[in-house]
Amino acid sequence: MNGAANEPPSLDAADYDPIQHLNLLFSHPSTVSSITRVSSTLQTHHNDLSTEISTLQTAQAYGPDSSLERMQSAQAELAGLFKKIETVRSRAIQTEQNITSMTADIKRLDGTKRNLTLSMTALKRLQMLTTAYEQLRGLAKTRQYRECASLLQAVIQLMRHFNSYRSIDQIATLSRGVGELQRELLEQVCEDFEMAFAKGEVGAKKATLVEACGVMDALGDNARARLITWYVNTELREYRQVFRGNDEAGSLDNIGRRYAWFKRMVKGYEEEHAAIFPPHWRVGETLAMAFCDGTKDDYKGILERSMRRVDGAEIDVNLLLGCLQETMDFEQTLERRFSNEPRASIDTLSSADERTQSFNGSISVAFEPYLSLWVDSQDKALATMIPKYKAQPLLPDDEEFSPQAVISSAIELFHFYKLTLSQCAKLSTSERLLDLAKILAKYLDEYAQQVLLAILQRPAPAGATLEDIVLVMNTADFWHANTEQLEESIKKRIDHDLVSKVDLSSQADAFLGVASAAVIALVNKVEADCDGAWREMKNTNWSKMESVGDQSSYVGELVTHVNAKAQEVLGIVAKQQYARAFADKLVEYLANAYVLNIVQCRPISEVGAEQMLLDKYVLTKALENLLSHHNPSSPSQPHVPPSSFVKRVNATMTRIDPLLKTLQVRPSPPEGLVQAYLIHVGDRSDTNFRKILDLKGIRKQDQGHLLELFTIHRDSSSGGGGSGKLVAQSPLLTPLMNAPGLGGVGVGAGVNNLNLSIDRLATGSGAALSTAAQGAASRFDAASLGEKLLNAARDGVERMGTPAAHEAAQAQQAQQGAQSAASINENLKNFGKFFRRDIGGLGARFGKRDGSVDEHQGGR
Repeated sequence: MNGAANEPPSLDAADYDPIQHLNLLFSHPSTVSSITRVSSTLQTHHNDLSTEISTLQTAQAYGPDSSLERMQSAQAELAGLFKKIETVRSRAIQTEQNITSMTADIKRLDGTKRNLTLSMTALKRLQMLTTAYEQLRGLAKTRQYRECASLLQAVIQLMRHFNSYRSIDQIATLSRGVGELQRELLEQVCEDFEMAFAKGEVGAKKATLVEACGVMDALGDNARARLITWYVNTELREYRQVFRGNDEAGSLDNIGRRYAWFKRMVKGYEEEHAAIFPPHWRVGETLAMAFCDGTKDDYKGILERSMRRVDGAEIDVNLLLGCLQETMDFEQTLERRFSNEPRASIDTLSSADERTQSFNGSISVAFEPYLSLWVDSQDKALATMIPKYKAQPLLPDDEEFSPQAVISSAIELFHFYKLTLSQCAKLSTSERLLDLAKILAKYLDEYAQQVLLAILQRPAPAGATLEDIVLVMNTADFWHANTEQLEESIKKRIDHDLVSKVDLSSQADAFLGVASAAVIALVNKVEADCDGAWREMKNTNWSKMESVGDQSSYVGELVTHVNAKAQEVLGIVAKQQYARAFADKLVEYLANAYVLNIVQCRPISEVGAEQMLLDKYVLTKALENLLSHHNPSSPSQPHVPPSSFVKRVNATMTRIDPLLKTLQVRPSPPEGLVQAYLIHVGDRSDTNFRKILDLKGIRKQDQGHLLELFTIHRDSSSGGGGSGKLVAQSPLLTPLMNAPGLGGVGVGAGVNNLNLSIDRLATGSGAALSTAAQGAASRFDAASLGEKLLNAARDGVERMGTPAAHEAAQAQQAQQGAQSAASINENLKNFGKFFRRDIGGLGARFGKRDGSVDEHQGGR
């Protein structure tokens, strides 16, 4: 149409694309002029198609085979089909009616047959019931109970079939007769039992009585319960008369007679009466439970009267405990006696409610309201045990010391605790058990303070030996583990709502604090042997040293003494965690003591400081092998120290380096010394910088210029140490040389200066060197440990300052003593928490029984 070379697509094509067609028609701008002609052509084609469609629709609608005709034909066929369906339905109804009329007579005959069968069955059962009833009456009169039992079951079963016919007079009369016969049989059997027991003819009439029990079984549960109740009351009548009516026989003093009487009665029952009753009646168990219920009620009354005595006399606790123990033994005997029988529920005399038979607590529950007296008696017993434990030898005379040994009193106390807890849990799992738990916790604290801590307090020269200290440490570890187990045991037994009130964690921490104090006491034993080496170090002229040579002579002596004493100590320490704790504390002590003696060796020249740094390195390498003395390996297998311990030793000893490296720098040029201080020490304190100058021996008149330079470099943004990173006070230098004359230096709060409060000590081993100058060159003395803890507890207590206050202070002495004792316990607990928290120093968690070492915790 536009003269294009390509053939245009067909408008009838299924994949016709109008865009493609238009592009073919108008492929060049010159073809735009033909738009009108193309449009008219398309319109013409559209009109032609519309006309063709209309023609086809008309032909389809009105042609000879049109759809309208086909629709009308289908409707006519449907109408014929519905007519046929209606015809079939009407025929089916007619057929059903014909069949019903044909079978009506048959159905009527079937109903007649069924009713006749039921009538015959009912008449047959009625005949059987009447016959059985008459026979049963005759057998009952002649007391033929074996036949009566089986026949009675048949009569009762047959009578159930006529429950719906009771409106008939004859059936109602028969039902009343059967019921009356059952009552007659019940009364007759009970009368036979009463007469046989009253006349002592049980043995002669045993066969009759056994058959009579079968009749009672047939009569049902109520009849059986009546007979059992009568028998139990008959057997216990004498018991009630003797022990309830007679004050002397019924008193707590004669509690054994009650149980002896019951045992005799049960023996007679088993020999004479047990064969009468069927085993499934469990008459013996019912008899025992009735005895327990009656005895429990008797005890309640006796105990109430004892507590309300007008003469004011208190009940004898020993008698109460003896009765309670005897009662619990009796209950256990009954429980074992009847434990092989099924635990079904049965009725008892004292209660119609069903309950599971269990004799534990069946009588002893009467004592529960008075268990506070028992708990008080345990308190008094423990109060007498603690002084005895404090005075007796640590080990029996026939027992030798061993590294695993525990103080014998701890084993005895543990068994007492175990037995007492078991007894109380059987009696009460409520408030009384919680009261007992508090008593046990109280005396755990007293044992830790008055027994274990007192051993470490022994004064010189008969102070605690190495073996005594190890025994204390082992015993504290023993109680630390068993206290946690004791808490879990109480929580398993006590009532659920009281579980949250049981907490012995503070007692466990107190024992851990004692173990820590024992470790410190072992370190003190090594400390005492090092005085000669330190004295030699202080006697060396460090200011006149000209060159650095091999290690100083005092180092060899120090290492020799340390290794010898450490070998002696570690040879008797069994557990790996305590060996590690001792080694860690010993390293801390030596590091602190080294700082102490550096200060006392002033003035120190640059060469002297360099020699000290070399000596420190030699000492560090020697300390890395401390643990080789614990469980030493064979010569063919050299000892390899744990990596965590090596890291700990190096980390502890390296803290001395900033001080010695700063002392190595010459004071001229002065900028070098200032920058060295800012780099190594890194604080902003003028006082600490002046301490370095004093240690180097620089005269006071020469220090002013150096202090000015220090101030300038410290405040300058370009200071040698980078002032933005400087701390206010160096933890190493700040405590040094604070006493008058620059001579006061302590050994460290983290090791042995227990004059400090335990809370300050609990800041951790990392602060050991930072507090190296808190005391006055004093050594920890285990003999004064308790006194020092007491002094720590009294920090902050108002002192007596005037004579007028002295009398008031005396009046408050007892109260303050009690508060101080409590404070000692609290300090021990805090000490234990610190020791637990310092787990990297121990190398293993306390409580691990394998003594394994956590490698990742050693490099703190």
